[in-house]
Amino acid sequence: MVVQNLLPTAPRYSTSTVTLEVRSKDVVADGVVSLTLAHADGTRLPDWTPGSHIDLVLPNGATRQYSLCGDRWDPYSYRVAVLREPAGRGGSAYVHDTLTPGARVGVGGPRNHFPLAPADRYLFIAGGIGVTPLLPMIRQAELMGADWQLLYGGRTRTSMAFRDELTAAHGDRVTVAPQDECGLLDLGAWLSEPAAGTKVYCCGPGPLLAAVEDACAAWPPYSLRTERFTAAAHTEPVLRTPFEVELRRSGRTVTVSPDVSVLDALRQAGADLLSSCEQGTCGTCLTPVVAGTPDHRDSVLADHEREANDCMLPCVSRSRSGRLVLDL
Repeated sequence: MVVQNLLPTAPRYSTSTVTLEVRSKDVVADGVVSLTLAHADGTRLPDWTPGSHIDLVLPNGATRQYSLCGDRWDPYSYRVAVLREPAGRGGSAYVHDTLTPGARVGVGGPRNHFPLAPADRYLFIAGGIGVTPLLPMIRQAELMGADWQLLYGGRTRTSMAFRDELTAAHGDRVTVAPQDECGLLDLGAWLSEPAAGTKVYCCGPGPLLAAVEDACAAWPPYSLRTERFTAAAHTEPVLRTPFEVELRRSGRTVTVSPDVSVLDALRQAGADLLSSCEQGTCGTCLTPVVAGTPDHRDSVLADHEREANDCMLPCVSRSRSGRLVLDL
């Protein structure tokens, strides 16, 4: 069973942004740069917990979501790492090619849909840039005195961000397995036998997540937690007819037709709602539900959150009832 958010620790519905300065930009692997962000006047930033991400609002208008991968005990700076995505929508290319130290960017969050739950032992599994949310988790496990290991895969050694940082600090706790040297990760050797008291945290590309989920099928419930960069296949909508969405705070009512997302309908009605991936993977547009029953089609919320029906991701989710009331 995959559970992504049992212990929410950051604000769930924050849509505000602040302006931060890019203090540094460093190449940390082939195709990966890290950004250090801070207030221009050096004031304190909001606290965050391992697994948190921020929304980066770029000067070109693009909004992208990145995991915080720096020191959570540093109250004055955030660190993120950005993989160049040749087939992306242009956000990563802007960061790599145009964004420079001294530039100002908008930052939303932090928020956490991938929290670290207490355990005696952790197995962290990273694929490529999926290592980023695991870095602060590893430090937290160290502080808690928990046993842990990291299995880290990537295309090549030079493409694996923070590899040297990890191996220098933690030695044989870190297993580096580049695909061009080792082939696909040998998940059977790590996951074939359920381990009592162990939680598995995995972040990376979709095929890796699917393989880890299969390998953990016999593990106890809630042993595996994952974070997705790409959306799982969307289910068909329950309603194939228009439905109404009431914006409780503004008093407006919007009709959502079958061929328009709730997010787009809300924006067309003038609602100011921050979003990033618009695929149901990042949680940026998470919105509280006052009444009605959402048709959850995202890859963020855990089963118990879907059953509560008190929030939804309007970028992909819809409605099971003829009317939804949102706290907007």
